[in-house]
Amino acid sequence: MNRPEAPAIPDVQSHPDARELAIDRVGIRGLRYPLSFADGESEPFSTIASCNLYVALPAERKGTHMSRLVSVIDDAAGPLSLASLPALLQTLLTRLEAESGCVEIAFPWFLRKTAPVSGAQSMMDYEVRLSAEALDGKRSVAVTVVVPVMSLCPSSKAMADYGAHNQRSHLTLSVKPRAGATLTLAELIALAEEEASCELYGMLKRSDEKYVTERAYERPRFVEDLVRGIAARLVDDPRFEGFSISAENFESIHNHSAYAEIAREKA
Repeated sequence: MNRPEAPAIPDVQSHPDARELAIDRVGIRGLRYPLSFADGESEPFSTIASCNLYVALPAERKGTHMSRLVSVIDDAAGPLSLASLPALLQTLLTRLEAESGCVEIAFPWFLRKTAPVSGAQSMMDYEVRLSAEALDGKRSVAVTVVVPVMSLCPSSKAMADYGAHNQRSHLTLSVKPRAGATLTLAELIALAEEEASCELYGMLKRSDEKYVTERAYERPRFVEDLVRGIAARLVDDPRFEGFSISAENFESIHNHSAYAEIAREKA
């Protein structure tokens, strides 16, 4: 069956705008889309992402082509990776005929972990946010991962006769890798977990619970210790041109959180 010939439809978006005001960002937000992500040399992992895509709009143009923004994600070939982000950004700029633009992609990512004593395996989920931006003639990429860990209070350990209070903490690592730098999500997650009182697992047997409880007791950390420990390892790493590290402790003896943050830009 032949499709009917499409009638001529006016392209209103391309008309001029009399107000002559450029728009910094115009696009779509909250586009939920299935995609696969490959972390380094690992097998691609299927997930559901929430995507934001924006471009700058010149003063003389009335609107942008919203459907083309969706097609940038739909037509992406192969699994998404940290290495492919710059190419995805270039596709956005080319297809929308824009000089400035931004792609932001957020999704849950899972890592199979092995319990420390029993060897029981389970999945741990991490919140990931990736962005690539072209602005003022410069290109940049940012990688953010939220890592849940366990922290034990040094003051409580020093004062109490019968243990110390601990809590679950969220460590948020946001890094700006230099062009061509090799980086994986698994590496960032391991870095955060190594600086915590103890890492978390999806499933623990009794022998594992004993291990993680005692390990945390032997490695007390203030919220300040958490961010300083991670930042100290990133500040001299030549792969990064900047980073932001934050820690939020969901306190077990207070009805509020403890929070610390370190941000640095490097030459």
